[in-house]
Amino acid sequence: MTMASRPTSTDKAARWAAILDHLAQHGRLEVADAAELLGVSEATIRRDFTELSERQLVTRKHGGIVATSVAYELPYRYRSSMHDSAKLDIAKAAAALVKPGDVVGVNGGTTTTAVAREITSRSDLVGDLAGELTLVTNALNIASEAVLRPHVQCVSLGGIAQPGSYEVTGPLAALVLDQLWIDIAILGVNGITASEGATCRHEAEAAICSHMARRSSQVVVVATGDKVGARTFAAIRPANEIDVLVTDRTAPAPALERLRDAGLEILQV
Repeated sequence: MTMASRPTSTDKAARWAAILDHLAQHGRLEVADAAELLGVSEATIRRDFTELSERQLVTRKHGGIVATSVAYELPYRYRSSMHDSAKLDIAKAAAALVKPGDVVGVNGGTTTTAVAREITSRSDLVGDLAGELTLVTNALNIASEAVLRPHVQCVSLGGIAQPGSYEVTGPLAALVLDQLWIDIAILGVNGITASEGATCRHEAEAAICSHMARRSSQVVVVATGDKVGARTFAAIRPANEIDVLVTDRTAPAPALERLRDAGLEILQV
């Protein structure tokens, strides 16, 4: 049982972020364990637990807390992705492309949820000397986690919420995107090929992803190997307008070669 950092006793926002990150992975945290892992007193942890409970982000139980926020009551595919080694490796590689001070656009999905966690936990991106990192997302679950991070400005797009993906879609989201410039868009997809480009299963989600890509200086697609060479229903972006594909070692070599020929940089992890 580990936490990514040991915030100081005065750094409440960082402690809360570490506590909620732990709950996202384990579901429960005891007072004594939190005090040891964060290097603060049990009295400080009890106060943190009380305040988090009052904000309805956690539920107090005897000796500790359990996760109750909607951010942690995600479908099994989201919870299980926290332990999916391929998606975690892809997330780390994609997050490494982000520079301090960047405006980062992220759509919804299990892989991009992992990417957002990696980005917002990188100390070199969100430290005092790095400047403020801005995360733009149409995914409600990603926004609900990012907003708790110190030094992260979270822009959540408005629109119609989709229950299956936690993404918002529609003209309101497009209107907000029209007012923004994004340095790097990191997009999860359901399929990517050299001939059809990046695709997903729902046209409303594809429209927002496409719009986000148009407002971005760099477009990165993150996809597990089973999505490489696959085509789904709705077009997001042509292959020759995607800069980087981050995937795993299971991606089929012929499909990757055709994508390279289309001009993509391929990062296999």
